[in-house]
Amino acid sequence: MSGAAIEAPAAILDGAAAGRSRTRNAMARGGLPLRRLALRGAALALALLAWHLLASARLDLGVVTFRNVPTPVEAARAAWALIQSPKLAAHLGASLARVLSGFLAALAAGVALGLVIGRSRTAADLLLPPLEVLRPIPAVAWIPLAILMFPSSELSMAFITFTGALFPILLSTIHGVEGVNPRLVAAARSLGAGRGAILREVIVPGAAPSIITGAAIGMGTAWFCLVTAEMISGQYGIGYFTWESYTLQNYDDIVVGMLLIGLLGMGSSLAVRRLGALATPWIGAGETR
Repeated sequence: MSGAAIEAPAAILDGAAAGRSRTRNAMARGGLPLRRLALRGAALALALLAWHLLASARLDLGVVTFRNVPTPVEAARAAWALIQSPKLAAHLGASLARVLSGFLAALAAGVALGLVIGRSRTAADLLLPPLEVLRPIPAVAWIPLAILMFPSSELSMAFITFTGALFPILLSTIHGVEGVNPRLVAAARSLGAGRGAILREVIVPGAAPSIITGAAIGMGTAWFCLVTAEMISGQYGIGYFTWESYTLQNYDDIVVGMLLIGLLGMGSSLAVRRLGALATPWIGAGETR
């Protein structure tokens, strides 16, 4: 076989490998192939169709009933009315401020505590037991204590979103720190790196994927806690809008508020992942979703 005949397949294989590498990098950076995007769009369309059929038929299965569930068309009309309302900006601004403040505080505290606990057995023995006791407490149980602890309702609501976001970030950071290869730490130490340099150059970069994942989960959990937090709000917020719609039996607006929280939570989690990918360009060459 000639040399040219050997080089041609080799070039093809190299090109295919490069293409797969580019695909993996694109997916790791947040991109998706067209086929997967189409598949996800079809899944959403099927879910919307199922909702339409069940709500239109007013199906009553005994255990669950759809008699009072609005159809997608009715929810769309309510959404359009909310978009035209001047209250939408106030609701969105209030909720975004509460979620963002609680999430940023949880990110700072969760990463700091996670790094300390992950690197120190003494810190783990001192800090993990009380944190593990607090972790299973649901957000709604914090409402009375939050009202007593903080002088304003805004601080109380930010605290509840903080508790929701803290533990996913904390546990993911601990997992990431403990997963760093000890040989890398030993190599850095043998080269003369001190504790600060090891933390900055080895531990944090090695734990970064877990921290980003925990931050994305924590952002979604913060939105999950929003309705609970805004139960103590007096006027504005998407969670308050949803709860008020329930008390007034505006069923269309309940669905609109739920979907809006879901979309905002999904979008903000994706934004956290994208920002994390931009901040860690060394990650994801061979990762897929």
